[in-house]
Formats: sequence, C-alpha cells, structure tokens
Amino acid sequence: MEMSTQHLNPDEDTQETAEWLDALRGVVQAAGPERARYLMTQLSETARRLGLQWRDSRNTPYENTIRAQDEPPFPGGSDALEIEQNLASIIRWNALAMVVRANRAYGELGGHISSYASAADLFEVGFNHFFRARSDESGGDLVYFQPHSAPGIYARAFLEGSLGEQELALFRQEIQAGKQGARGLASYPHPWLMPDFWQFPTGSMGIGPISAIYQARFMRYMEHRNLLAPQDRKVWGVFGDGEMDEPESLAALSLAAREHLDNLVFVVNCNLQRLDGPVRGNGSIVDELETLFAGAGWNVIKLLWGSDWDPLFARDPAGELVEVLGRTVDGQLQTFAANDGAFNREHFFGQTPGMRAIASMLTDDEIDRLKRGGHDMKKIHAAYHAAANHRGQPTVILAQTKKGFGMGAAGQGKMTTHQQKKLDTDSLLEFRDRFRLPISDQDCEALAFYKPAPDSAEMRHLMQRRAELGGFMPRRNAHSPVLTVPEIQSYARFALEAQGKEMSSTMALVRMLGGLLKDEGVGRHVVPIVADEARTFGMANLFRQVGIYSSQGQLYEPEDIGSILSYREATDGQILEEGITEAGAISSWTAAATSYTVHGVPMLPFYIYYSMFGFQRIGDLIWAAADQRARGFLIGATSGRTTLAGEGLQHQDGTSHLMASTIPNCIAYDPAYAYEVAVILQDGMRRMLQEQEDVFYYVTVTNENDAQPSMPEGVEEGIRRGMYCLAALSEAQVRLLASGPVLKEAIAAAGLLKEKLDIDAEVWSVTSYTELARDGIASQRSQRLGHAGDQPYVTQVLGDGGAPVIAASDYVRAVAEGIRAFVPGSYTTLGTDGFGRSDTRANLRDFFEVDARWIAYTAFSQLSPDPESLRSFAQALDLDLGKPLSTEV
Repeated sequence: MEMSTQHLNPDEDTQETAEWLDALRGVVQAAGPERARYLMTQLSETARRLGLQWRDSRNTPYENTIRAQDEPPFPGGSDALEIEQNLASIIRWNALAMVVRANRAYGELGGHISSYASAADLFEVGFNHFFRARSDESGGDLVYFQPHSAPGIYARAFLEGSLGEQELALFRQEIQAGKQGARGLASYPHPWLMPDFWQFPTGSMGIGPISAIYQARFMRYMEHRNLLAPQDRKVWGVFGDGEMDEPESLAALSLAAREHLDNLVFVVNCNLQRLDGPVRGNGSIVDELETLFAGAGWNVIKLLWGSDWDPLFARDPAGELVEVLGRTVDGQLQTFAANDGAFNREHFFGQTPGMRAIASMLTDDEIDRLKRGGHDMKKIHAAYHAAANHRGQPTVILAQTKKGFGMGAAGQGKMTTHQQKKLDTDSLLEFRDRFRLPISDQDCEALAFYKPAPDSAEMRHLMQRRAELGGFMPRRNAHSPVLTVPEIQSYARFALEAQGKEMSSTMALVRMLGGLLKDEGVGRHVVPIVADEARTFGMANLFRQVGIYSSQGQLYEPEDIGSILSYREATDGQILEEGITEAGAISSWTAAATSYTVHGVPMLPFYIYYSMFGFQRIGDLIWAAADQRARGFLIGATSGRTTLAGEGLQHQDGTSHLMASTIPNCIAYDPAYAYEVAVILQDGMRRMLQEQEDVFYYVTVTNENDAQPSMPEGVEEGIRRGMYCLAALSEAQVRLLASGPVLKEAIAAAGLLKEKLDIDAEVWSVTSYTELARDGIASQRSQRLGHAGDQPYVTQVLGDGGAPVIAASDYVRAVAEGIRAFVPGSYTTLGTDGFGRSDTRANLRDFFEVDARWIAYTAFSQLSPDPESLRSFAQALDLDLGKPLSTEV
C-alpha cells in the first residue's frame, strides 16, 4: 500500500517551495478552485512528458476530507444536536438491553451489541436528516442496513412506535413469540420473516453492497424507460469495513462509476475490526478502501476525526499529528481505542515533541473522550450533506469509529467485542453513566427498556424529523398494481400447435419472450437479462426489437450495423446485458424482481444463463432474492449434464434442480416440450402478476433441437402439478417417468421394450420432481395429523397398479429420489451423478446410463427376468455391463 511520503523527502530549498505554494494559494484566491485544478492537471501531464515518473499519492492525508470551515451548519443548531445525541444514547441502551436480555434468558441466542455501538451515530444522522421514506409525494430512499446493527434499528422503531416492548423482549425468539400470539424479531434484516418491516436482506456479508449498486442502476433504468418519474431518490448502504473483503462487495464498483450513479451513497463503518481481530492489523483499511474506490471512479469522503480534534490539528502547523496518524497501522489504532486517556497520552501523543505539547493542553479524561469522526454527528451531517449533493459519481464515506463505542472495559475496541453479548451490573452502570441516561440502578440492572414521555423534547424532535422525511423506516410496502396476464395463445400458439416442428426449448422460450415483449399490457414490464452470450441463447433478434439498455445510448457505429440482428444500445433499451458477471446479473434480476415492493411498479424479469452458473455459483444471492420475496423467472439454459455436448465438467449441470428444491418459494420445472414451457410461463405469470404470490420460477431449457408435438388435451393440470401421462396403457407392465431432455430417451426405451421383448411401457412426462415431492410431503403430513385430504398427487395418478416405476432425469438421482415415498410399487431412479465429460450427447448419456438403452435395460431388470435373459438383452442393446459407475471415474 502506498502511504504518504512527505516525511521521506527533506526540503532542500524551503524558499522555492514557499514560492510555489504561495502561487497556488494565489490562484485559488484569485481564480477559484476550478482554475487551480486545471493547472495541477497540466503540471502533472507535463511531468509525465518530461519523464519524471511522478504521480500523486493514491492516498490523501489521514484526515477528514471536509475541512471544518467548509462544514454546513447543523440543522437546528446546538439544541437539536444535543437532542439527537440524547436520542442516540437512548437507542444504544435499548439495543444493548434487548440483546443482553435475550442472552440472560437463553444463553444460546446470540446477538450483537458492538457493531451498532460503533454505527449508532451514523444511523441517527441518516434517520434524522437524510433517509426519506416512501410516501404519496415520493418513492423514498432505499437503505441497506448493516446486518449486525439490526438491534439498533429495532430499538429506534420502538421509540417511534412501529415496534412494541413485547417484540423487543422477543428478539431472536420468533417461534416462541408465535406460541404466545406475538411476533418476535428476526436476527438480521429478513423481509421473508418481517414482510412489513425490512426491505432488503443483508445478513450474508457482501450481498448488500453489490445489491445496492444494481438497485441504484435499476432505478435509473426505470427512469430512462419512463416507468418511474425522476425524484432524486438515493440508495444508501451502510456496511462494515471487514465486509469489504467479500469479493461481491467490490465486484461492481466500476459499474457504479461507469453509470455515473450519483443516486448511490455507501457509508463504510471503519471500526477497523472484524469478528476476531483487526481488519488490516498491519496496514490501513481506510487507505486501502480509498485507493480502491477512488481508482474505480468514486467520490471518496474520509470522515476520520471528530470536532474535538480540529483544535489539535490547528495547533500542529508542522503536520506532525497528520504524519503520525498516516503511519499508524490499524492494529495500533485498535489498541489506542481499547485503552484510556493516560495510556494514549504516553503511547500516542508521546511519539514526538510537538504531539506531547498538544496533549499537554488536555486532561486524561479529555484525551479519553476524543471522538472519531463516525461518532460526531456534526461531522457526519457534513459528510452526508456533501454526498447527497455530489453529482456525476457515486460517493463512499469512510467513517472511522470505535467498535463497541461506549462499552468501556467491557468491550470498546477489544478483540472479543464482536462476541460480547452479556454485561455484568458494573458494566451496565458504566454504560448508563457514559451516555448520561436517566435510568435508575434498579432498572439498569433489570435491563428495563427506556422510552421518554411523548411530550418530551426528544420524542417531539424524533417524530417531527421523521414526519418531514415522509414517515418511518425501515418499512416494506407489498402493494402494487395487478397486471393482466395475456392469453397464452397470443404469445405461444406456435408451441401449443407445434405439429412436429423442430426447435429447442430455449428457442421456444425466447420466441415466447419476444411475444410477451409485444403485448400491450405486460410488454413494457418485461425485463430480459443476460450475463453474456445473448446470441448463444438465440436472443439476437431482440436487440433490434427492444434494444439493450445503456445510460449513454449508443456512441459508436456497431460493426454489424447492416445486419437485421445488429447490436443496438439505447437509453430506453429493455434488455439488461450485464457482461460476464453472474453475481451482477442476479443482483440486477433481484432489483427487477422486487420492483413491485421497492417502487410500486411490478416488473417481470427473465434472467437467462448457463444453468451450471446459477445455483452452484451464485446460490447465496438467489437465496437472498428468495428472502426478499422476489417475483420473476430464472431460466437455466443449456441445462442438464448431457445436453451441453463437448463443454465438459465445469459447464454441465446436474445439480441445479436439487439446489432449487431447497428454496421454499422457488418453483422449479424441467420441461421437455415447448407447450410445457408455455403452460409453466402462463401459470407463473398468473401467480406472480395477478395473484401477487411471493414466489419465483426456475425453468430449465436446452439447446437440443427436437420435433415438438402439439399439446394434447387436458394435460395442463398435470404440467402445473408436476407429471402427466403421454399415452395411458391399461395393461402397462412398467412405467417410465422422465423429465426434460431425457423424456425422449424414455419414449425410445418404451419402443425398445416393445420391439425386442413385447413389453408394454407407459411413459410419463415429469415437469417437476420438486413440486411432486413438496405435494407428497404436505399430503402425508396432513394425513399424519388426522386432517382430511387427498393422497399425494403421485400416488393418485399412478394408482394402485403394481407395475414397477423407473424414473430418470438429466440431473443427479437425488432429484428423482424425492418422490420415492409416494410411488406405489417398486421404484428405481437413474441420474447423472458424477463429474461431466467432454463428448457427444449420445456418449454422455451412455456414460451416465440415462439413454434409451439403459432405461430399457433397467426396466427389464425390474420385471424379474432370469440372469441369462438380462445378459442377452444387454448384448442386444450393445451395453457394457462392466463399465464403472459414473461417480467412480
């Protein structure tokens, strides 16, 4: 890391230096800062041309970006400042009481005190002056809350009246609360668990920053497409400095700068400490983050020191204080935070004569109470004000704080502070006295919640500030207009009446998507999203039809401009082509899929991607989308382990349906035919757009061209529920169940059994093993609890026949195993367990034993033939019975 180097180069000609500096000051005074910046740029460029190999340090000095003389007045003056400091102290106490109470009752519950202790003032200034709620006049700001600070957000909602004392007393006791007819409070921000409170899930570190960036970009997308009126709304994200280690946290910084997202503000709480120790013990996380954000094109505001440091810097004309701070590593700063004024007088201020002279004017208590910038509301307000009014760039505020601020010997700045959940009586009293709280010793020891009287200055101020900002936050709004779903014939007639036309299910889906985009009702609400390879998925025709979104339009003439499928970017383009970033694309999808609640405008996103690079690669982001109650379609294209011929191990997907089955509100389908895709899309749109269910769909499609049949009569319910019979046989000797691309193998297997052994095999198309399994589990539980209800759907449709059942898919056996308990008679599963290979589809299906020959052989084996007949059948099918299991090679 490049640190300040001013102390390494002694001045050999102080008079010349003074002349240059005086000249610069003169330009600023006479012509203003813009002229001075221009001259500095010209000097830098001339130095480069002269071969000086000089460039400015990547880091500015370790001091506040906003000078004291440039700070705006604090709204309401010193009286308002004192009131807001009192409010912050009260909220700190209630947050602490909530966590410590829970752990007194149940030591296993956990909870976090120290993160909010460090961030409390950062949040309070935002709540009192900047975070605008959604109202009739405004769409409101969007705030991503640091997850470990959730107790403080609950504590503020308690003062506002959004949450009651009983709810605070049931923190992290959601199940117990339900037994009492009450509501408990979730550990972290979880919209699924608190659907009227939290907007965004941030509990998994790193997901908040990338989600906030794409949420800000999607807001611009909506404005450019005239779906939202521009209102100068902001996306605020409060994150931890340790969280910035997550790759997702930094993955989209360049996008935010490239898109000029000045509607985006990050506040990074730099308390310099992770869970177990310093974030950068031997370095400086503030300097590192300044380099990263500034290099990516962000406006960086350093908020490091409180107002009581201003006179100290003023008494230091030689710059000793700034120089020492610039070379003090974070591990040492943490040590200073954990110790008292006497320790800091000796070990920090005692480093140089000038610093000792500065400290001599302060008592030990005054040194102990020196604030870092993130604990000074006046400084915070100045930083937020500058960020909110900056134009042309996103802004990051690097706010230095002390972890466990105010917890004294019990936790301030200590290695163990993140895990601090219990405080003894002395520590509680010390905390109360530190923040001058009007709480008796008895109430303090009892951890009583404190709420000022409604007519107190604090409560009147709090309510007035939130009223002026549009209402209380956080608050989630679930109501949005209902969109009418078009008739299925209007966009999918070609699939319903295919009459043997050859096409892939991917081609069919993209064609349906094109039809939906033309619909007068839902068309403008459809959001096609790809990470890259839109042409791979046959989407090139959409480039001309609806265009690719670009905030700058198209500033160049594309190479293929003469083509009917030429690349077209536009400010009102509808396609979001995100580049090679699955994490970015799913974050973009989530922003669109939650627009119904975030903006009150329902959107219908289709994110189309290689299925292997979905749940396996970005499963945590999909899980967060589920928590956020997303509505939309995830399309796993080139899906399955044997359809993507030649690509091999890392591209061939055999597990996504297994992972999708673990997400309760993800409705997963593996259709084989184009008409099945159409019925699934129609049902999904009905549920999400008309019924407004908080579900999302995962649909797998392939690039394998097949002759597509027309839809038989009466199969819609079976498609939706998970399976239907292609052609019923009253005397079937065996039943073959298959999904997706393996269905045609099952049909061919039935032909082999009939041709070679005169065995009648009934074939079933399974559109969703997952939905069948969920239905079976629910039905069995209902019966177990003594409730009247139907049998599992699988059991109903297969009936009581004793014919053995063989089930296959292009996924691991565990997918089909999910319905074993509901299948009457013997049940055998085939799947693609193991690593993929680079080869043809035929060889891959033979390798994994899911082709027509292996399905037929397995079916015959379940009919109790003698060993010789079985070997003879295998020989007739040219099967290698000696080859190893696919998981063994």
